[in-house]
Amino acid sequence: MNQDIRNIAIIAHVDHGKTTLVDKLLKEGGVYRANQHVEERVMDSMDLEKEKGITIKAKNTSVHWRDKTINIVDTPGHADFGGEVERALRMVDGVLLVVDAYDGPQAQTRFVLRKALAHGLKVVIVINKIDRDNADPKKMYEKVLELLLELNATEEQFDAPVVYGSGRDGYMMYHLGDERKDMTPLFETVLDHVPPPFAKPNEPFHMLVSNIDWSDYVGRIAVGKILGGNIQVGDPVYVIRHSDNQRIRGKITKVFEFTGLGTRENDVAAAGNIVGLSGFEDIDIGDTLTADENGHALPFTQIDPPTLEMQFCVNDGPLVGREGKLVTSRQLRDRLFRELKTNVSISVEDSDKAGVFNVKARGAMQIAVLVETMRREGFELLVSRPTVIEKHLNGQRLEPYETVWIEVPDECVGAIMQNLANRKGQLSNMEKLPYSTMIEATITTRGLIGLEIDVINATSGRGVTNHLFKEYGPHAGEVLTRLTGTLIATEAGETTSYALVMCQERGKLFVGPGEQVYEGMIVGENPRNEDIPINAVREKKLTNFRSQGEGVATGLTPPTKLSLERAIEYIAADEFVEVTPKNLRLRKRILSATERRKFERSGKA
Repeated sequence: MNQDIRNIAIIAHVDHGKTTLVDKLLKEGGVYRANQHVEERVMDSMDLEKEKGITIKAKNTSVHWRDKTINIVDTPGHADFGGEVERALRMVDGVLLVVDAYDGPQAQTRFVLRKALAHGLKVVIVINKIDRDNADPKKMYEKVLELLLELNATEEQFDAPVVYGSGRDGYMMYHLGDERKDMTPLFETVLDHVPPPFAKPNEPFHMLVSNIDWSDYVGRIAVGKILGGNIQVGDPVYVIRHSDNQRIRGKITKVFEFTGLGTRENDVAAAGNIVGLSGFEDIDIGDTLTADENGHALPFTQIDPPTLEMQFCVNDGPLVGREGKLVTSRQLRDRLFRELKTNVSISVEDSDKAGVFNVKARGAMQIAVLVETMRREGFELLVSRPTVIEKHLNGQRLEPYETVWIEVPDECVGAIMQNLANRKGQLSNMEKLPYSTMIEATITTRGLIGLEIDVINATSGRGVTNHLFKEYGPHAGEVLTRLTGTLIATEAGETTSYALVMCQERGKLFVGPGEQVYEGMIVGENPRNEDIPINAVREKKLTNFRSQGEGVATGLTPPTKLSLERAIEYIAADEFVEVTPKNLRLRKRILSATERRKFERSGKA
């Protein structure tokens, strides 16, 4: 064991303050100069992470405190990125469970804590944000203990130490009445309670690849915790492939240790440390590195299977190629299969149709992040509505079910209950909070698609939805998820204010004046459950007389613009989201109205 190292992961529900807490640990660990300007949530380095305010990728850093090295893995808090959490837990010996002093344990708290307990990791409870209005740190600590009991924690895990404080304000305390000074209580608790990494320095080098990094200079970098022996630059190693057990000989060209916000090169790395190693042309998460020619492959954690499937298709619309540079089937396929190298919780398969690929994932948010990343790289593509992955067991048709928690204002409870009933949701608990009501229900994953946007609409943006995979259960029958129809453009061209003023009488518009539309494109929503064809490009006939409705554009309501995630959940089975670097468009799969009618008639026949 290496007594000078501690490896910990920070786990929590989304928005409970993990990344802000890491900022303060880095600051007190001497990573920044005294006068250095520090960006907030510095670990959220991806543009999408900064924009959404959530962590998407697990990331490594380390701080040095009292001659000890504390390696820290910052993990996502959203359920769709659970694969990142599961990989991170393979590298650590303890976790900081961060819980909001007002919200208490939430859906993702339960998920990440269950995974940590299953790995036998030591837990340090951090009751964060005690400075929030109406915070109740004592009560939330008791709720964490109840959750530990519910998840069958061992006696040792149940006796987890607790610290209270505020990551934002930079202080932690052993007891609530202590002086609010700095982060020392948390550092000391980690050193006292989390064991040094279990490793065998006298055995041959052995490491499981838990993450993959990339450098423009050295290519792929394998990241993991060294479980046995030391490794230095120039050492020969064997890569045991997780996919086919094949052994490939390689040589270490660089050794990287994590320090502060970056990495530093070192000649040698010791057992127990979390490091990055380069020198491999092709290496994947789950592969084993060993110096022993006859060494065995290390077990790789089985990650929860995907529950949703979507189609990624080549854009065949009339505007293809105007806004993106990467539009071919080969470019799309190469990009999707490249994603598999670093994202172990999705899978990609070729379909029986040219230019169409089936992508399986954990949730709509995970898919939306992948698509958003691709559009920023210059891709144009079509994305279908998610469908659930069903199973068949003993002749019975099974589908995934999830537990959903919805926090809503008291006056909106009736509308949400009706929505859940339409989606075949079964109420399991309802709790009155100081200023809202928490509804807990079991619902099929099918019924969950689009629920969040309904909650936001019904509560004027005040409702909060969280969900967690529960189990596979009997097929629930037909589920009503969208009760509205669409307004479909019949002509191609540029939209005019004159046409849109008349169109908006039919429903809510998704486009404004001066936008390019084409036949089969969805330009609005019809409140009734039917599709209505409209002409959004009609121009006003010019005459010699001044008309009464000269200022007709003044009555035009601003269009509703859906985010990518909302658009994916909104579309029906016969629709696509067209994604380009500059625009999101909703459209029918079959653009021609005549061809759609033929298809519908053949389906009925």
